Amino acid sequence: MISVTDLRPGTKVKMDGGLWECVEYQHQKLGRGGAKVVAKFKNLETGATVERTFNSGEKLEDIYVETRELQYLYPDGEDLVFMDLETYEQFHVPKGRVEGARFLKEGMTVLGDMYEGRPLKIALPTVVELRIVDTPPGVRGDTVSGGSKPATLETGAVVQVPLFVEPGEVIKVDTRTGEYVGRA
Repeated sequence: MISVTDLRPGTKVKMDGGLWECVEYQHQKLGRGGAKVVAKFKNLETGATVERTFNSGEKLEDIYVETRELQYLYPDGEDLVFMDLETYEQFHVPKGRVEGARFLKEGMTVLGDMYEGRPLKIALPTVVELRIVDTPPGVRGDTVSGGSKPATLETGAVVQVPLFVEPGEVIKVDTRTGEYVGRA
């Protein structure tokens, strides 16, 4: 059990029959009476957010979430299939639980938050290297659009790249924002 005064962003707890991660936390001391804790939680299974108010003496059940290395294998309908690199066990994970799923390529190693043997959330590396499959030629003087053009990557994702980048080149892409970072 964990006291609500020990909540911090990133703390994972079990409440209302679900698994939740604290996103925001605020301690309010009122003029009279006890202090209150206002916290915003994100459901680790559905992605829903909720804001709750607690009295300072309340307790919540904390959970242990293990981070493991997983390897992306292949898409399977609306799910993505991953394999645990320690146990070689395979998991089907809904695309909604994978941050930056459009940048996944087969064989890529990612980090997964596991609870009681099942994956809750999959996080890609901050920067990935991907090959450009198709991009229109850059026209000299065409800087009205800010000097960038769309490029289709090997995963099917489309990102904006500078005019000098050609098809076949490998570039670095930030998986959080989907922006071009540089050449590999």
